[in-house]
Amino acid sequence: MSVENSNHVCADPTCLDDRVRHLPSEDSIYSMCKIFNALQCTTRLKILFLLLQGDLCVKAIEDALGITQSAISHSLKNLRQLDLVRVRKEGRFAVYYLADEHVELLMSMCREHVEEIKQ
Repeated sequence: MSVENSNHVCADPTCLDDRVRHLPSEDSIYSMCKIFNALQCTTRLKILFLLLQGDLCVKAIEDALGITQSAISHSLKNLRQLDLVRVRKEGRFAVYYLADEHVELLMSMCREHVEEIKQ
């Protein structure tokens, strides 16, 4: 089989080299690993999906998930450190929201992917 007729990267070292050059940097890979690690926690995922629907204070998240304020705060702290979630003050309340449209897209696409596989 000639290189021209092959769709396999292993048949064309130049193509493979090009793919390797387009890999994210080590720093980016490390940051992505931290995000995917954080998303292994069901509480954090549930919080993100709640926030995908709109901004919420800690008490509302606590009521929605039925878990302690301490557990919610710990999860929110982790999500904030990764810049997946941000917070703003409204009077005496801290209101949490998704950091940007990338997080919204990540959550929506992940859900769509999982639900598509189940069908």
